[in-house]
Amino acid sequence: MSSTQSSTNTGARAGAGADARSGGTGPGAAPPVPAVTAAQWWVLVLASVASFMVILDMLVVATALTSIQDDLHASMADLEWTVNAYTLSFAVLLMTSASLGDRFGRRRLFTAGLALFSLASAACALAPSVGALIAARAVQGVGAAVVMPLALGLLNTAFPPQRRGWAIGVYGSITSLAVLLGPALGGIITQGLAWQWIFWLNVPIGLAAIPFVLTRVSEGFGQAASLDLPGLALFTASAVGLVWGLVRSDAAGWGSPEVTGALAAGALFAALFVRRQARATTPMVPLRLFRSRSFSAGNTVIFLLNGSMAGALFFMTQYLQISLGQGPLGAGLRMLPWGMAPFLLAPRTGALADRIGERPLIVGGMLFAALGPAWIALAATTHASYLAFVVPLTVSGVGPALCIPAVTKAVVSTSAPADIGKASGAYSTMRQLGGAFGVAVLAAVFSACGTYASASAFASGFRPAMGVAAGLALAGAAAGLLVPGRKAPLSRG
Repeated sequence: MSSTQSSTNTGARAGAGADARSGGTGPGAAPPVPAVTAAQWWVLVLASVASFMVILDMLVVATALTSIQDDLHASMADLEWTVNAYTLSFAVLLMTSASLGDRFGRRRLFTAGLALFSLASAACALAPSVGALIAARAVQGVGAAVVMPLALGLLNTAFPPQRRGWAIGVYGSITSLAVLLGPALGGIITQGLAWQWIFWLNVPIGLAAIPFVLTRVSEGFGQAASLDLPGLALFTASAVGLVWGLVRSDAAGWGSPEVTGALAAGALFAALFVRRQARATTPMVPLRLFRSRSFSAGNTVIFLLNGSMAGALFFMTQYLQISLGQGPLGAGLRMLPWGMAPFLLAPRTGALADRIGERPLIVGGMLFAALGPAWIALAATTHASYLAFVVPLTVSGVGPALCIPAVTKAVVSTSAPADIGKASGAYSTMRQLGGAFGVAVLAAVFSACGTYASASAFASGFRPAMGVAAGLALAGAAAGLLVPGRKAPLSRG
């Protein structure tokens, strides 16, 4: 959940109150807010449904991992790539797809993204092997990378400024339900039907939305800008190289030529990407953005927070099933305390950041995000009661609920108007990359200490992995201290 969603929920409520009080008439009254047209309602519904589907797909897989492993005889590395193939392709194409939409038409690209996402979902459901599933998940991530930024682009274009906050607030409320319901819904579908149905669910929704997009949504274009294709290639090669090295470290060994070569290549491509951005006429990420402490520290925070969260979720749902004997449904329902806090608190955090500044919420949220998995690591045994995890799971959810709206505001709101689009794209990309790296790092730690051989063997690897999740969040709290504090208002005489 983002601070845009949070602050616009608040703004929507405030705007509605202002409408009721002023009625839009009289001296000094606010101008009347235009009524929402049928065409605008269609854009809002279609953008929200598409984004809900994309976010949900990132989370329903968590509770299906154990079933996928059993059915397709997947290894730990295979499970990592089932998650990371989606996340990586999603992350590296986010900024590019928004530019393509501006050039070729937002509605046209949005429709193509829905079609690709739906067809890739069918391919996931039909996958005969784990390799085929991973490939289909990568294509799914490409579709997601097209859908998400263009959904917001269509929404911003369809609504005037007086109604835009309300519209994005509704959009944010709907998509945030995916965070709350994802693990539980994944468990319900996996246990009640089969894990393939978590992917079949997307197909009728996505395909049914396409004719409505084509007939009910107007085409829109933005300012066409040249694409930094060499930069995109270098960025993709760097991300894949670094994650490949981490994922393969257990099977091939840290000192193997494959792992050391992949990590070295990833680092080299990262350096070449930075060099390219410094020289490109239209860079993907202008390096001047990093002169801002808010931008640099905020992106570091979200990278570490999402790494901690994604890695912890990856293993927590499996621990509940493998070590504590829960089925997918039981594991999904037991993850509800984790999603409850973001659902309830995040819509209010944006307004709180306006009053007290972003840094206290970022640092405090990251400390909560560190405390939760550290507490879980201490409580995790093969004989632990689920009641021992209710409070730490809730605490884990409080962390992102406090931090994410504030850090989003810190990164985006301090950028120059001309840079907001690229700053938002860079932030979203770092958020997704953090998730991929977090899963890879925690899996490497798990593999060094535990296995899937038994409940106790899994718990032996789970505890240090959750300790690393806590360490990532603690490092994020330290980075949060670098975010500038709230400026005191100027005194008047």
